[in-house]
Amino acid sequence: MHSPSPLPLVDLPVRRLTRGDLVACADLSEDRGWPRDEHRWGLLLSAGTGYGIAEPDGTGLVAACVVTSYGPRLAAVGMLLVAARHARQGIARRLMRHVMEETGSTPLALYATPEGQRLYEELGFAQVGRTERVLGRFRAEDGPAAVTTRPAAADDLQAMVRLDLPVFGIDRTHLIARLPAFSDRLRVAEEDGELTGYAALWPSGDAHVVGPLIARDTATAKALVAALAATTDRPLRADIDARHEELLGWLVERGLEPGSRTTVMTYGVADLPGDATRRFAPLTIATG
Repeated sequence: MHSPSPLPLVDLPVRRLTRGDLVACADLSEDRGWPRDEHRWGLLLSAGTGYGIAEPDGTGLVAACVVTSYGPRLAAVGMLLVAARHARQGIARRLMRHVMEETGSTPLALYATPEGQRLYEELGFAQVGRTERVLGRFRAEDGPAAVTTRPAAADDLQAMVRLDLPVFGIDRTHLIARLPAFSDRLRVAEEDGELTGYAALWPSGDAHVVGPLIARDTATAKALVAALAATTDRPLRADIDARHEELLGWLVERGLEPGSRTTVMTYGVADLPGDATRRFAPLTIATG
């Protein structure tokens, strides 16, 4: 008797991922030439909902992604990865369709790589912005900073949430509350006792990433980046909203080099909520 033929990969079941899938997710990142980023996967799997397709032979994952929900107004889709050996077989489309069914009427947002953008357009996503990655050794400026910054304290968290809400237009308390444990450094900008910005520094491969970066203005954003950069000897990486041309130019002047670009895309909503003028960098670019 013949054994039944194995299911085509696109017909394999999608299952929820847990923190027990952390190593398999990191393996997938490495397989696609990304840093393993177990640290970032750990945050996303605890703050969001992971979806994956397991290899039929039990040796890891065919594909994975994470959805971070912010209530009925928005969910963010990130880290959509398909193992290189299974690329271009319709698996990313299968996983995204599953996510779109699971999230129902909730609007979606994501950051698309050039390779993924066409798929998302075919699924009905529209381009609403861009981010530009910069990476390199940060050269400090001479002289004192124009804006006062200091390390964040435990009792700053509520003020950070209050500052964050109008900037992102959604309640991100469940992510911000995880920042002290997730980041190597967390810094706030302050004027007359009032928070005017905050930024985190977290490890990714051999680099340190700046994000989120929320600030009242460009001068505040620069002060936060410079203060964080002074605490590390690793290369610095940031994914900056492309509308912030002055900050991008300054970062390049300070030694960082332009890298990859991603396209910000939404589904079911005309644009991201919130105030883009104060949103310099997200928590974590999680592209597909």
